[in-house]
Amino acid sequence: MARMKARGAKASRSTRRAATDGAISHALAAGSIAAHATGQDAAEERVPASWAAFVNSFASQDWLLIGYLSAILAALVFGKGSNRGVCIVHVAGDLGAFMFVLALVRLQLLRWGGAASSLLYRTAIMATLLGTFFQLREILPAVSPWAMDARIYAFDLHVFGFEPSVWLDRFVNESTTEWFAFFYFLYFLILTVHVLPMLYWLRDERVLARFGVGFLLIFLTAHLLYMVVPGWGPYWYLRDSFQHELHGATFWPLVREAVDAGGAQKDIFPSLHTAVPTFIAIFSFRNRRLVPFKYTWWVMAFVATQIIIATLFLRWHYLVDVVAGLTLATTAAFLGPYLADWEAIRRDRMGIQPAWMPLAFPWTKPTND
Repeated sequence: MARMKARGAKASRSTRRAATDGAISHALAAGSIAAHATGQDAAEERVPASWAAFVNSFASQDWLLIGYLSAILAALVFGKGSNRGVCIVHVAGDLGAFMFVLALVRLQLLRWGGAASSLLYRTAIMATLLGTFFQLREILPAVSPWAMDARIYAFDLHVFGFEPSVWLDRFVNESTTEWFAFFYFLYFLILTVHVLPMLYWLRDERVLARFGVGFLLIFLTAHLLYMVVPGWGPYWYLRDSFQHELHGATFWPLVREAVDAGGAQKDIFPSLHTAVPTFIAIFSFRNRRLVPFKYTWWVMAFVATQIIIATLFLRWHYLVDVVAGLTLATTAAFLGPYLADWEAIRRDRMGIQPAWMPLAFPWTKPTND
């Protein structure tokens, strides 16, 4: 009897899971069929007919970026630093440009399902994120002209009992520095080889939605927290505590140049070099039935561990920054897919255009005989 109950419970869970997956697949399939329908009749029926309908057509990633840019504007208005006026103009321009793209795409002023609208929308999301990241160098001091290194360091000592960057100083030499600098620099390549194919090559809208929402949750949350907990990191604040100088011939200079040229300077809490590789590793493992993740998930898991250690070894982050990055990655890895799936079902139920329009180039579209 107990075995029969266990089997029945297992079958019930499997049935519910299959029903959920079926609903999500139906939602995505319906959106795809509508977008590719001959003569675009189905797509035209989903064009927002009013301002309220236009706003309701915004997807999760749209609201995340709008809320993110609005939060930065509010922080600048109430900030304590200098140069806030210039930063407000720049961020307002970012918000205006993104809203303009949303109008073109969601109102279908550009043909829905066409390569132009799909490419413009996806590029706008990436450009908005990258643009504000490079603006953080001016935004952070305008919002929070102070640094909280003393409090962060004290927190680490009180909670964890030590600071890893100081403890790892005994292992610093040219070989170890180059090893970890290589993995730290590899972070940028990992971003490129995962984000660009997702945006411009992947045809599975469900996987794209799950990755995209989780990815944005990480970056947007981190950028906002930089304004709340600004700091320079152990490399600067604890510079008198280290006995060995970091030095290397190839990768360490590259890391220094990248940080000096493009870094936001006081962007330590949480550690994105921890959060992003961890998120990609979890995402790869959870999707290991798919190519290329079935071949790369274990590589990504190893690389993620090395990058995390590198953030501490190279003295960029405190331990609490890494813990916060791990927490953020884990949260986004599970919340992102949940939000994406909920969004697909909601939009299908309400007859709204798909969250991510299909990307179809003229040479990839099937021809009708």
